[in-house]
Parts: sequence; C-alpha cells; structure tokens
Amino acid sequence: MSKHFKLKRGLDIRLKGAAEAVLENAPAPTTVALKPIDFPGLTPKLSVKAEAQVKAGDALFFDKYNPEIFFTSPVSGTVKAVNRGERRKILEVVVEADGKNEFASFTKADPLKLNRDQITGQLLTSGLWPFFKQRPYGTLAKPSDQPKNIFISGFDSSPLAPDFEFIFKNDIAAIQTGINALSKLTDGKVYLGLSDKTANSIFSGLKNVEVNTFSGPHPAGNVGIQIHKVGPINKGELVWTISIQAVAYIGRLFETGKLDLSKTIALAGSEVKAPKYLKTIHGAEIGSLVKGKTKQEGTERIISGNVLTGRKVEADDYLGYFAQQITVIPEGDHYEFMGWAEPGFGKYSASKAFFSSLFPKKEYVLDANMNGGERAFVLSGQYEKFLPMDILPVYLIKAIMANDIDKMEQLGIYEVVEEDLALCEYACTSKIKVQEILREGLDTMVKEVG
Repeated sequence: MSKHFKLKRGLDIRLKGAAEAVLENAPAPTTVALKPIDFPGLTPKLSVKAEAQVKAGDALFFDKYNPEIFFTSPVSGTVKAVNRGERRKILEVVVEADGKNEFASFTKADPLKLNRDQITGQLLTSGLWPFFKQRPYGTLAKPSDQPKNIFISGFDSSPLAPDFEFIFKNDIAAIQTGINALSKLTDGKVYLGLSDKTANSIFSGLKNVEVNTFSGPHPAGNVGIQIHKVGPINKGELVWTISIQAVAYIGRLFETGKLDLSKTIALAGSEVKAPKYLKTIHGAEIGSLVKGKTKQEGTERIISGNVLTGRKVEADDYLGYFAQQITVIPEGDHYEFMGWAEPGFGKYSASKAFFSSLFPKKEYVLDANMNGGERAFVLSGQYEKFLPMDILPVYLIKAIMANDIDKMEQLGIYEVVEEDLALCEYACTSKIKVQEILREGLDTMVKEVG
C-alpha cells in the first residue's frame, strides 16, 4: 500500500545553472572507460589484454572474490589501455570506440516467463549486475544472496539534479520490463520512491512495484533515506538498491537482447554556458561532453556527479559509473580577507549566518573553496539538522574514528552510506571529511563482521 513520508530535516542548496529541458546529442566519444574505483571493496581481475577487440557487452574485468560478476564494455572497439596505480592497482580500462556499434548477443525474453537463475545469469554475463548495491555497506550485491526487498529512487533531490521525468519519458516501457525482472530476484517487494511533486508522473502507472512518495528537502531523493522510512535494515538483514537508469538498461537488455548503455545526463552548473541535457554513452570521456560548453575552460572545477558526492575530474577523465550529471563550478582558488565579517548579501550559508537568508528563493554561484581547514570536532547538534534518520551522526563518526565496532553497530552504521551524510560534511564547521571517514568505517565492518 502506497504511503507518503514528509521529511522536515535536510537542506536544498540553491545553485545557479540548472539544466534546461533541452536535449542535445553529444559528440560520439572516441574512448570510454570503466573505473574499478567506483566500486568500494572491488578487487578487479582482467578478462582482456591491451589491443584486444571487444563488442559492446564483452567482459573487460571481473571481481576476484566473486568471479561470476563481470564488468563489460559499453561500446565495440579496441582495448586501448589498462591504467594502473600503486602496486599495479587497476584504475581504469579504456576502450577506443570503432563506431561500428557491434553488440554481443544475449537472450531476448519476457522476464516474467523466466526464473530467478535465468535472469541472474543474463545480468551477470551482460555486465549489468554491478549496478546492484547492497545495504548495509553500499557494496556490490552478491548473486547468491536473497534480499529482503529491492529499492529504487525515482527522483534526485541533490543540487542541480537532473529531471528524471524529462530523461526517461521515452523509456517507460523498458523500465517496466526492468522492474518485471527485479520482481523475480526477491521474495519481498520492489519499492519505488517518488517525489510528491511528481506523484502523478510517468512512473506512477508502473506495475509489480510498490510506490511511495516523499516530500521535503534533500536528501529526500536518496534511496538510503527512503529505506529508513519504508523498511529499516536490522542486523543480519540486507536489501538491494539500483538506480532508475540501470532499471532502464535491464529492460532494454531483455527487450532487444543487446547491451544498450546509451544514457541522458544533465550538464549543469554556473560555469556552463547553456546548461542542458546531453545524450551520450556510459563511461564517456568528459572532454567529449564539456568541450566548448564552459565559460572558462581550464580554470573551473568539473565534477562527475553532483557537488556533494561527485568526483573531481579533468577533461581527459571519464564519466563515473553511477553519475547522472556533470557539474561545473568555479574552482575557488581565491581568498577573502575577513570575508566572514561581511553582511553576505551575495553569499550562501547553511546556518543562515549571512543576510542572504532573507532571500529564500535566491540562487547562488558557489565555488569549491573550503573556507578554512580541519579543526576541533565538537558536539553541536549541527549534523542532526541535515539527516532525516533516527540516528546520531556525530557519535557515529566519532565511533568510527575510535574504531569501536560495537558502538558503530549501535549507532546505525548499517543504515548509511556516504551520500546520506554528504550534507553533514557540507555544513560541518569543523571541516571533517565525513564521507571519507564513513567509508573507512564501512570497510572495517565488512572486514570484521562481514
């Protein structure tokens, strides 16, 4: 039965540069790449060597500890490079596209007529399985596990987030097919979270899924917040999450028998000349998407993802595995003398410290300047204002810093991943790297508890 959840805690950061409802076909990228660093805890092992010829859907590498999980090429072409870091750690596998769009062949079928093993096998061999994340820990889901439920968020509430209504208006049939496949992977339910502003949206008629609506500020669109409200995770339980984009990929796979990883992303931010939507391919080179579209090329910060959780990239880097937008903002490599003492009519503050708080609908140009360094981490009740969960985030972070596993469990580490505490990090007056610390804690729990 559908429910509505009204969230009061959180924050909408009002940035300039939201993408207009205009779709443009981006130039076909000459290279695409998959980056194992997008997957916490993954130890990749190569399936191919440099100069190998691949089709879209052919395996590039696999998980050493779960060798049935493949990561496949989004395009056909030649494996151009395997870039490594310290201790020969694989950082990215780069494929040079040949423009032929040749696809590996997969089964074309109605998921409702297949069993769980057949669907799982197709998702594994096609390389779509890595889109499943498990909670707790936010790591790769294991095919052998049986999730309590599967959760999908049908909207994004982060700054300058893309409009899923616009992006997926022509993909509803594929999304329905994808949901049909998901319904065979759990004995529980498939849940879809929608914004109350789009309750009667293109997603509202979907079947084999329970729809719940959410209202309130960011992080209302985070799937972790939705899990906390709909079906909190207890110790020993696990649920799976998947993006609405990945659901569309799955639907296309079963409808066509091909791995079609074309996607629409938002190019947004105050440093973009004309913010809009771009149609591109999964893992595309950033330069093919931003070249000629920013105001001051070479001096701005390009982010694969949103400003809270995205990764800083350069033009020769690649679109993140889960990124649905590219954000471009000023770098912020300048400093103001006693800027904190000014009235701040043109500045934004999460704590309403400036006079700008008198203009609640004003949009701002914010840069990446930290405005200070790390300092004493004190209890102030600040984090609780931005996290609509019944946990104590400051105590949790301190327990992680103390490596106290029992306290981590008691304080709710099973319910959160980095994106859920991203606002806490943004607003933190102590400049604590909350997301980095939380990931260290999650990795510790995986190692010690499993």
